[in-house]
Amino acid sequence: MERYICIHGHFYQPPRENPWLEVIERQESAYPYHDWNERITAECYLPNAASRILDGEGNISRIVSNYTRMSFNFGPTLLAWMETSDPYTYNLIIEADRESRKRYSGHGSAIAQAYNHMIMPLANQRDRQSQVIWGIHDFERRFGRRTEGMWLPETAVDLETLDIMAEQGIRFTILAPHQAKRSRRTGSSNWEEGGIDTTRAYLVNLPSGRSINVFFYNGPIANAVSFQDVLKDGARFAEMIANAFIVRKGPQLAHIATDGENYGHHHRFGDMALAFAFQHIEENGSARITNYGEYLEKYPPAHEAEVVEKTSWSCSHGIDRWWSDCGDTAGAGIHQDWNQKWRTPLRNAFDRLRDSLSPKYEEKARGLLKDPWAARDGYIDVILDRTEENVGRFFSKYAARELTQEEKTTALKLLEMQRHAMLMYTSCGWYFDELSRPEPVQVMQYAGRTMQLAKELFGDGEEEGFLEIMEQAQSNIPEQGNGRTIYENMVRPAMEAREPRDKEHQKLEDLLAKTLTGMEKEYRPLFEWLYPTERLTAELGGLVPAEYKSAEELVINNALKQAVKKVPPDADGAKELLEDAAEWKITLDDEGIGYELTQTIDKMMADFVAKTRDTGKLGNLLAAVKLAKDMPFPVDLWKTQSMFWNVMGDISAGLKDNQEATSAFVSLGEQLNIKVQ
Repeated sequence: MERYICIHGHFYQPPRENPWLEVIERQESAYPYHDWNERITAECYLPNAASRILDGEGNISRIVSNYTRMSFNFGPTLLAWMETSDPYTYNLIIEADRESRKRYSGHGSAIAQAYNHMIMPLANQRDRQSQVIWGIHDFERRFGRRTEGMWLPETAVDLETLDIMAEQGIRFTILAPHQAKRSRRTGSSNWEEGGIDTTRAYLVNLPSGRSINVFFYNGPIANAVSFQDVLKDGARFAEMIANAFIVRKGPQLAHIATDGENYGHHHRFGDMALAFAFQHIEENGSARITNYGEYLEKYPPAHEAEVVEKTSWSCSHGIDRWWSDCGDTAGAGIHQDWNQKWRTPLRNAFDRLRDSLSPKYEEKARGLLKDPWAARDGYIDVILDRTEENVGRFFSKYAARELTQEEKTTALKLLEMQRHAMLMYTSCGWYFDELSRPEPVQVMQYAGRTMQLAKELFGDGEEEGFLEIMEQAQSNIPEQGNGRTIYENMVRPAMEAREPRDKEHQKLEDLLAKTLTGMEKEYRPLFEWLYPTERLTAELGGLVPAEYKSAEELVINNALKQAVKKVPPDADGAKELLEDAAEWKITLDDEGIGYELTQTIDKMMADFVAKTRDTGKLGNLLAAVKLAKDMPFPVDLWKTQSMFWNVMGDISAGLKDNQEATSAFVSLGEQLNIKVQ
């Protein structure tokens, strides 16, 4: 069979850590989750590691990892967060790459990404090189192998970037079809202008004499996945890709590349559509699923192409979106009177800062490090492992001589300054429509950290020049002012030496909980006293006083959260509260209560899995899941279902001599929509 299908997902979130604390602080807009990384992990990254395929009765017939079948890349900064904050999902992703190697002739489906999503054609040569090297080393440390491919942020491309990638051993990258300038059969002198056969792999020859392979994905299908309702029907999705083959002889690869967040975050249950599509393709047998590395091994390109330089997949003007008021913005349809003229001074301020600090860095570092720029390229090894032993290995390799502890501290400050000077170019800072949004503020924070370190190393002199340029960046929101005022109001406060806002928030929550605990003890007589007045008021057509409703909603919702946070949950108390809420027409905090119950059940399931012989935990776990199913709103049991599925065979076999425990285990499976065989 010479027909192959490959689906690539670019999984990425902008870094959200406070540069002074190196942690993500609570983001209220992600409620009930702590932050958007956690929310999108629950909606997308975990579901794709354990996606469901349902039978005709709505029960789970299979749980599969989409990562084992698709081609994918994860942003290194996202994986760094996930490794510490959600190791369960992180390990599933790493393991999926190992499994894909078995499936695809030794070729893993994961590929690297230029480190912090910098628009490479807008970067200087040194930054491009570090971004490629850091992306490769980060990948190797996580996946335990050399990467074959590399994802370019926003697929922004030029020949210099491709040449750096090829020099570092990258075999291929993925681009949009409109980024192909022309093509020809290798050895032919006749170029075909415009258009591209996306079912072929192409060789791009570079001015240095090197070359790199490029796959130009199917644009119409990729756009349909991103912006239409294709992912509502997995069979339709599969058939759309299978129909992308053209009438010609020889091998063909029908393939697409989109944001991975389409499969679950942007399109709910998109992961299930993807899982079903893979199954549909495999069962149909009209094409074979592959990844880019395996396809290249089987069918090296017989055609070459030239790329259109300084283009990307998401800006119709090339790469102008990341430096100018080109009109391309995610918010253009909402705020049609806004402009993005702020993009140019934002980038100019960063460029001035970078270029001013480079010679200072080089001069000061030269007395400490053999090669300051080679040391910066190697600093990724310290970022990945900051243990004293590993830092010692770094200095053994890069130090110009034996350094004192003070000199080592200076060297590390210099390298941290360079790290933040690259992080400030993360593309998300220019992507949207307003300067005061979280994304531009985030990259301004990286610039602030860069200048703070520069002041410690070289003395004052950078910030005022930076802010003078930022004054030219005008917000679309009059009260926000310009870049200087936004910096003063949103960046400078983050520089204080303080505890993370999470701790401040927790103190407030603890105080509120103590207050509400006292109120909860009295809530029933209080509400029973209020209820007749409410009912009479409603019967007479009057409005129930807002004060009544506010007090009731506050106490009921808090009491429910406290009931479901207990291990095991207070099922009887929760049901009683739900009855009260229904009777008094209380608006429930569905997301908040559901989130807390999900967290509790996941913990109980993990504890049961870790202690599989403790059958006494089964009853409590079953009661908790039943409570979740009885809630008047959906409760996310995805992780618990996955854990149950993974141990179902072993545990059911171990319980065969315990009829009572077996019955409870089967019942638990039924509540989780899983039939225990």
